[in-house]
Amino acid sequence: MMLQIPELLDPDQLKAVRQIIDVAEWIDGNATSGVQAAMAKNNRQLPEGSDAARRAGDIIQTALGRNPAFMSAALPLKVFPPLFNRYGTGQYFKTHVDNAVRHLRGTDFRIRSDLSATVFLNDPAEYDGGELSIEDTYGIHRVKLPAGSMVLYPASSLHHVSAITRGERLGSFFWIQSMVREDANRSLLFQLDASIQELALDKGQDHPAIVRLTGIYHNLIRQYADL
Repeated sequence: MMLQIPELLDPDQLKAVRQIIDVAEWIDGNATSGVQAAMAKNNRQLPEGSDAARRAGDIIQTALGRNPAFMSAALPLKVFPPLFNRYGTGQYFKTHVDNAVRHLRGTDFRIRSDLSATVFLNDPAEYDGGELSIEDTYGIHRVKLPAGSMVLYPASSLHHVSAITRGERLGSFFWIQSMVREDANRSLLFQLDASIQELALDKGQDHPAIVRLTGIYHNLIRQYADL
């Protein structure tokens, strides 16, 4: 399942992130690449674990925890601390698959990457190219979102960032280990949760059918959850 989440960051949060990263020191993006990615990647990023990455990442993690769509779709168990990249003219990231396991350097923190996420941090009118293209069984989906918006998609997907032909693209990227490993099961749970919430607006949270459906939802999580 691929999901676009508009306005994950509100204007104040977006401004705060940009104030931190715009004055930070950037390095070659291959500092965190695996073997395959290193051959495909041409961009720059904030050093993993740097003060700027940590402070800007904390803002994003706070926004994630307050976003109902993210919580429902991802059912997060662990979130890798957000990283930040920038693509200038001529830079790109060729087709690749993200590593199955991500390890936070210098710590024992590691996650299974079930989901990948990209938060767009500048206006799409500021650059040409730079679309995130994600492949699934229905074809290739090209994503270029307003600043502050996020796309969430299975980390097993082939994906690439097309070359920038004008301007600069800024973003944050990270991975999520879900309580529910299988994408198909997460998708069904997300659809069920959305349907329950829609019905509750019409019937009220205490309607007997809503109570029963909510019980089914939580019992399915008990069945699927991998903690």
